[in-house]
Amino acid sequence: MAIISEIQEETRQEENVPPMEPMEVEKPKKESLKPTEPIVPNKGKGLDFEKYSWTQNLQEVTVTIPVPSGTKSRSVTCEIRKNRLRVGLKGQDPIIDGEFFNAVKPDDCFWNIEDQEVISVLLTKQDQMQWWKYCVKGEPEIDTQKVEPESSRLSDLDPETRSSVEKMMFDQRQKQMGLPTSDEIEKKDMMKKFMSQHPEMNFSNAKFN
Repeated sequence: MAIISEIQEETRQEENVPPMEPMEVEKPKKESLKPTEPIVPNKGKGLDFEKYSWTQNLQEVTVTIPVPSGTKSRSVTCEIRKNRLRVGLKGQDPIIDGEFFNAVKPDDCFWNIEDQEVISVLLTKQDQMQWWKYCVKGEPEIDTQKVEPESSRLSDLDPETRSSVEKMMFDQRQKQMGLPTSDEIEKKDMMKKFMSQHPEMNFSNAKFN
C-alpha cells in the first residue's frame, strides 16, 4: 500500500508541473537585393573583362581576346551568327559563347589573329543607331547615358545619320538634366501653334502630358 501511495503522490506532482513554453526561434532576416546599377563604360564605350574586352561605335563592335603567344589561326574556332557569338581555342571550352545584345550582319563580320597573341572579332551592327548595353548576354550592363560619340567623328557621317546622332546626343543630355527631349519640345511647340491659331477654343481645363 505504501508503494501505491508513493506512486500516486509522484503522479499528482507530475500533473502539477506547469508545461514548458515553446522557445521562439529567431528567423534569419532576408537581405534586400539591390538592383545592379549600370557600369560606366571604358574608353572604347564597352567593358573590360579578365578573358576579353569589347568596344563599340554606332556601326560596329570589336571583341578582343588575348591568347597564348604563338597561337595560329588554325587553332582558333570562331562562329558568328546573327544573334550569337562562339569563339575560343580548339579542344578547349569556348572563351565566349552567348547571345548578342542586338543582331549583327554575319556577312559583314570577320575575325583575325593579331601578332599570334590576340583574337580580334569585328561585328557589324544591324541597327547602327543604337548603343549596345552589353556584348554578350550575362555581362554587366553599361550606362549608355555615359556614351557619346567623339565630336570629331560626326563629320565622317552622312547628313541624315549625323542629324540622328546629334538628336540622340541632345536627348541624352536633356534626360540627364531632367529637361524635355526634342520630341517633347516639338509637341509643345505644335500645341502652342495650334492654340494661337484657334483663340476661340478654351484650353483652360486641358491636360497635356
